[in-house]
Amino acid sequence: MNKSELKPAVVFEQFAKINQIPRPSKREEKMIAYLKDWGESHELDTKVDETGNVIIRKGATPGMENRKTVILQSHMDMVCDKLVDYEIDFDNDPIKTYIDGEWLTAEGTTLGADDGIGCAMELALLASDDVEHGPIECVFTRDEETGLTGAEGMKAGFMTGDYLINLDSEDEGEIFVSCAGGRNTTAKFTIKKVDAPAGLFFLRAQLKGLVGGHSGDDINKQRANAIKLLGRFLYQTINKYEGVRLAQFNSGKLHNAIPRDGMFVIAVPHDVKENIKADWNIFASQVEDEFCVTDTQMVWTMESTDPEPVIESGVARNFIFALQAVDNGIYAICQDPALNGLVETSSNIASIKTTDDSIDILSSQRSNVMSNLDNMCATIGACFRLAGAEVKHSDGYPAWKMRSHSDLQRIVKESYVKLFGKEPIMRGIHAGLECGLFSERYPNLDMVSFGPTLRFVHTPDERLHIPTVQMVWDHLLDVLKQIPEKK
Repeated sequence: MNKSELKPAVVFEQFAKINQIPRPSKREEKMIAYLKDWGESHELDTKVDETGNVIIRKGATPGMENRKTVILQSHMDMVCDKLVDYEIDFDNDPIKTYIDGEWLTAEGTTLGADDGIGCAMELALLASDDVEHGPIECVFTRDEETGLTGAEGMKAGFMTGDYLINLDSEDEGEIFVSCAGGRNTTAKFTIKKVDAPAGLFFLRAQLKGLVGGHSGDDINKQRANAIKLLGRFLYQTINKYEGVRLAQFNSGKLHNAIPRDGMFVIAVPHDVKENIKADWNIFASQVEDEFCVTDTQMVWTMESTDPEPVIESGVARNFIFALQAVDNGIYAICQDPALNGLVETSSNIASIKTTDDSIDILSSQRSNVMSNLDNMCATIGACFRLAGAEVKHSDGYPAWKMRSHSDLQRIVKESYVKLFGKEPIMRGIHAGLECGLFSERYPNLDMVSFGPTLRFVHTPDERLHIPTVQMVWDHLLDVLKQIPEKK
């Protein structure tokens, strides 16, 4: 298969154009301008709100003017991650894609199908002249990935539809009807760097090649977290050997991704340096055995490096103890049988950065139950506070609760059964969707979320399953035909 054979062509053509436009989270200005120009050039009602969200309205096709209005919604920003040795300027360079069997992926970077493929479907629908539909509103929100600030900043009345279809899901055949709420917890250790005692030998350790993934939707897959593994080795080391000093610890990039690589620099007494190298190799072997199913491409290195100032020992010790102790991963499973074993509450240590005067830690907590979200944030915060760090919590975003009597859920389910001869899975997602914020501002809005199959989102391994794009497109068009008339 080559790119000219991708189906549906109208969708993949739009996606190719979108991937020429830089759109990192919080820096979506080029994408906003593109969408505004696109809507106006097609003579469609186009507006940009003060936050930077874009709405493009299209009237009904003949005979469907009295149908209820459907909002189609995607986010325009993308997570910008890359392989360590791949060169790209995400503010100026396009995403380079290629086909790998039945999958579309990118060269060395995230693909941007999260949620570029949703945006592409909206533009394809707006550009079409052969699709039956009632009135539609296509909404493109900004900065979904780093705080949902586009949806947060949207004022009531910007959207006017009756139903909303969010096109930001990652498993074809699964219809999402609820999502988790979330908050970030940051911890800051104030440090002082000092000259290392004489006679110490410096080692630089690096771990890379982990699978990583989305810290919400992939947390149940038990993938390795680079920060927790590196912290675990340091904890073992400082308890085994006297005189080990920490110089730096850096790992992770994004608040919503499981960290897939990291490094630390330590200074060790000469007489134990070979022992620590041997311990590193043994530890690597043990961890590879622990994660032999999920993370099969780990790369462990430890080598000598140049001397540098070290962190005062008391603060470094507290930091390492906190990394060992802090909760990470699944905390609770949803009790509602309708949600079929969905993760309810979790936490992910996402990134650590060492500067000259601080160690800055970013973590994210998620839950479908807001009181448990508060409890999880308090648990993470208490761990770091006990270690002497300054802790802050973000405002976060709300959960989207499942609607027990939903006309849109019924329409979407019946359409899927008719098209594909099987029932879709109706479920919640352990990740933040903008539907949570919409449900606060538009309490009567009936919503679902679905999309084509994506894998390894938020990582350079991100890929889009090509055949599912056609399935979702066919499903979307059929749903639009089934929208009822206004009463």
